[in-house]
Amino acid sequence: MSKFEKLLQRILRLDQGIRYQEIKKILEYYGYTAKETGGGSSHITFRKPGQRPITVPRHSPIKTVYVEMVRDIVLAQQEEDQ
Repeated sequence: MSKFEKLLQRILRLDQGIRYQEIKKILEYYGYTAKETGGGSSHITFRKPGQRPITVPRHSPIKTVYVEMVRDIVLAQQEEDQ
């Protein structure tokens, strides 16, 4: 199993200790682009045409609520791929 597949499994399990860089890697893999919010905010907004934007804090570890949002994106994408 590759590192990326292991990361996907951690996301799907809502594993504790997911870092911002891991969230970013997953979202970019699924076609989202990062756009920093203005004013020196600690949050980054990820956008993809035709999808709702998702805003994630840059600190680590990421709270479970944000990991759940990313998990929903991963599950939806996996359903589309089948």
